[in-house]
Amino acid sequence: MRKMFWTAMTVGLLAVGPTGCRQSGNDIAGSVCQKADDCGSLSGVTAAQCRDLVNNSLQAMSSSGRSDAQSALNACLAMTDCPSFGPCINTVLGGGSATGGNTGSGGSMSGSGGSTITGSGGSALGGSGGSALGGSGGSALGGSGGGALGGSGGPSSGGASGSGGQPGTGGGSPAPELMTSGPNAYWMAGQVTKVTSGTAGLNVDQNTSYQRFDGFGGAFNEAGWDALSVLSSDQVTNAVKLLFDQQAGAKFVFGRVPIGASDYALSWYTLDDTAGDYSMSKFSIARDQQKLIPFIKAALQIRPDLRLWGSPWIPPSWMEDSSSNMKSDAQTQQAYALYLAKFVQEYGKVGITIGAIHPQNEPGYARVHWAQSLLVDFFKTYLGPTFSQQNVTAEIWCGTMSAPADANIATAVAADPASLTYVKGFGLQWNLQTTVATLAPKGTVMQTEHPCGNYNFDTPYWKQAQYNSSKPPNDHAYGEESWQLIRDWITSGVNSYNAWNMVLDSAGKSLDGWPQDALLVVDRSAKTVTATAAYYAFRHFSAYVVPGATRISAKGTNDALAFKNPDGSVIVEVYNKAAAATTMTVGVGSALSQTLYQFNVPAHGWATLRVMP
Repeated sequence: MRKMFWTAMTVGLLAVGPTGCRQSGNDIAGSVCQKADDCGSLSGVTAAQCRDLVNNSLQAMSSSGRSDAQSALNACLAMTDCPSFGPCINTVLGGGSATGGNTGSGGSMSGSGGSTITGSGGSALGGSGGSALGGSGGSALGGSGGGALGGSGGPSSGGASGSGGQPGTGGGSPAPELMTSGPNAYWMAGQVTKVTSGTAGLNVDQNTSYQRFDGFGGAFNEAGWDALSVLSSDQVTNAVKLLFDQQAGAKFVFGRVPIGASDYALSWYTLDDTAGDYSMSKFSIARDQQKLIPFIKAALQIRPDLRLWGSPWIPPSWMEDSSSNMKSDAQTQQAYALYLAKFVQEYGKVGITIGAIHPQNEPGYARVHWAQSLLVDFFKTYLGPTFSQQNVTAEIWCGTMSAPADANIATAVAADPASLTYVKGFGLQWNLQTTVATLAPKGTVMQTEHPCGNYNFDTPYWKQAQYNSSKPPNDHAYGEESWQLIRDWITSGVNSYNAWNMVLDSAGKSLDGWPQDALLVVDRSAKTVTATAAYYAFRHFSAYVVPGATRISAKGTNDALAFKNPDGSVIVEVYNKAAAATTMTVGVGSALSQTLYQFNVPAHGWATLRVMP
């Protein structure tokens, strides 16, 4: 029998209609959840949790969307039919608008409002858009046997056998899947129990959506390929697979390419060191052909659809003045625009497509300084028109920005309509999380450089006293730091995230003598390669979160993120900073109804849960 509200409320609601009892903010959330509780519509979630989730959903909407949703919720509250009330609420909250990035119309590489380097904008939650990289659903969970760098794993659950405990492909079971990592126990298959009672410590609401997420990547460098060169060809292939392979690896979709030397080249150089060569007649990628291009091509063998983007650390020195400032005269500015165009063109001639260019790494304070007005003018007066004239199809991005001065440059570009005619996105790194919200309405935002570890200064997750001037630690602490940094940036609203050095040797020293961490570390003497804890922090995200996913609400702890993939699967990422393992109960569903999943998370570890639709 249908459950109805008491007579007095029924009469009152019918008398005043949906607008007569209009409420907003916390009041309306409380009323919705109280009525849902009275109706028996809550499942797996308490009235208090429901209230938090409804408020969270409203706060995630634009102001106009929130106003419309509140009006619609009031209309739901005016209903006297309990069986219709729950679907009414879920329909309203499911219409929240995604924020923090452009949404495309699905599936294509350019999409509506999307871009080549980021793929199709993907869909807002509940939309029809697909991932730029496609994909045919979730993969089966690989066995847990064997190490990440070799050995054969046990049989997968519902799919083909895994290799070395990696996720297999095809035929995945609809049951939830779990992987965990903790000190000395990385990438382990875990057990999940679906429970019918209790209270979730983490509530995942699929109806509250935020930004589109386009995927993860890392930076190529000469030093990494030089380190790999001491290994056998099979070891090199396996290392590259660990980064890019879609079955046995981290499934990276982006690759950062230095234009000339980065600080992890074997020496400083540019692609045209001939002073006064304004026509770029001496431009050459011959140096890149030795180590950098072979590294990139090895990755393309594993992932042909890899999205490559370039950024220079230094321009040719003859383009700078004696104080390391970029020269502002028109001849130099035009030459530099041509320099960047030639880079895209020459790489194209050797079969490497560069999807986007960020014209300067850290222009506000690093090796070459750009005045704010100069770089803003460069985009619209020189770089954009030159790419058009040269038929260069690579996108132009405002990056890579790092310090407060860089943030000022980026926000100035975002406020300049002429610059935005050419600039398709923004690249931020290190200290600029708070700038994301300002830039996201203007274009896609990429996190371009994961902090390198082993700092001679304090950071939120590192103390200066931990610094080692002799070698990078490449330890579990950096894995925990990495997980938290990834969480912080994605929560801020970025659409993609890039590691710094994917491969280094165990010395890990830059051209400046700074020993930095990496995802894979080569021991030159032993001729071995090891995946670090940071690698697994990345892989827990990148192997599960499909390009075109949407970040969704995860409420109850700050140490969690959740996503909804284009195939409808929900990915939940959690971190346990405590010194003891913990049992986590996660509710997945809506503000009114959630299914509860329970599993263990290792001490100082993290876990990834996948719930199939």
